[in-house]
Formats: sequence, structure tokens, C-alpha cells
Amino acid sequence: MKLLVFRGLDVTTPVAMVLALVCVMIMMSIIGISPLVLLAPGPMVLVLGGTIFAASAGNVASDLKKVPRTLRKAIASEGHTPGATITRMVELARIARREGLLALDRESEGIDDPFFRKGLQMVVDGVDPEEVRAVLDSEITSLRDRHRRGAKFFVDAGGFSPTLGILGTVIGLVKVLASIKDVNSVGPAVAAAFIATLWGVAMANLVWLPIANKLLRVSEVEVASMELTMEGLLAIQAGSSPNRIEARLLTFLAPKDRQGLAPGEQAA
Repeated sequence: MKLLVFRGLDVTTPVAMVLALVCVMIMMSIIGISPLVLLAPGPMVLVLGGTIFAASAGNVASDLKKVPRTLRKAIASEGHTPGATITRMVELARIARREGLLALDRESEGIDDPFFRKGLQMVVDGVDPEEVRAVLDSEITSLRDRHRRGAKFFVDAGGFSPTLGILGTVIGLVKVLASIKDVNSVGPAVAAAFIATLWGVAMANLVWLPIANKLLRVSEVEVASMELTMEGLLAIQAGSSPNRIEARLLTFLAPKDRQGLAPGEQAA
């Protein structure tokens, strides 16, 4: 699986999509169909263009402007390292225990995560814990909503693509039935008409829906990371011991992922 991480980016989605397409090509070759039959301009224009425009019709302009950036996030998303966050949180707890919460002010400068840095600054400033939780919860809710809107275009495209493929096949069959002269030519003509359906189903299941699912999964991972950060900061503010904070945050990880972070922790 290390091959699917390139310079800290998770590129599982594009690699898996290409391999899925290769499987389709292999299957076609095995049964004696040339993959070149897919290069039909009519079905490609209808399914690709029609799907993009149909999906765009159900979104607002401000969301559509973000589609390219959202696509890049799906193709190569940054890997989150909750283990590193827990380690950092325990270090901050030790500093707070020794020197007080104000000593954490200088530590915030070395934190790249805006959410982490904002929460830590609120803790240092002595903001009421309930208000800290409310503000950070709002940040998490806002991020979840933005991610949902970002995935909507691809979810919609995954729904429209097969339908437009069927539409293309119906159009092709109408042409075939309207111009039957030689019965022997009906078979190849019908087969050509179904290329549109093939395009529609393939694009939905090999492109649009995998991207949508990846975006939703990336959102879940990022939200979980933010919730872990929030709980850690609130525990530091409450004066919990580093060991208690570590034990609390480790519950956010799967048992096998806790090994190495807490030597005394046994997998359940």
C-alpha cells in the first residue's frame, strides 16, 4: 500500500480507477471485442458532455467553481496522521503541567493546522471551555457541509451518467429501426447503439461514484481528526494529566493503530 502514497499524498483513487478500467479492457479482449469500439464520438459526447451539464444544472455557480479543486482533493488527498496529533497533544499537556497554559502560546507558532492553532490559541487566551467547544464544533459542522457540497456534483454525475447512456442507446435504436433495409445489418447496428449504455454505466461506476465516495471518506477522516484535536485541547484546558489525555485520545484509533503510541496498550 506504500506505493499508493506519493510525497505524502494518497493517490489510491486514480490508481484504482485505472486498474478497474484495465479489468474492463481485459474482459473485452478475452471475449473477442476490441476496446477501440468504445471510441465512438456520438456516445462520448452525449454521456460525457450531457452528464457534466446535467450535474451542473443541479448546482449553484459558486459550488461549480470549486469542482476542479475538489477533484484534485479526491485524486490525491493529504494523509492524516492522528498518531502524530496525539503525540503532539501529549507534549503540549506536559508543557502545560510544568509551565502553565500561557506557556503554550509560543507552541502555537509551530502548528501548521489552522484548526489546531485556533483551538490552542483560544485555550491560551482563557476562553470558557463551553465556548471553545461551541466554536470548534461550528468549524467542524461548516467543514462537513462544505465537503458535502463539494461531493454533490460527482454524486449527481454518477446518477445521470447511466440514464444518459440509456438515452443514447434509445436514440441509436430509433435510427436502426427507422432505416432497416438489410436484416443482416441489424445486429451490428444494435450493438453499436449499446455503446452509449456501456459508456454511461462505465463512467458512473469507474469515475463519478468512486470520486464521490472518496470525497465523502476524506471528509469523514478530516472530521474525525478535528474531533480528536478538539477533545485533546479541551482535556489540556481542564488540566488532565498527559497519561489520561493519551488514553482518551487513543480511543479514536483502531486497536492495531495504537501499538507503538502507547506501549502498555493492548489490542482489544
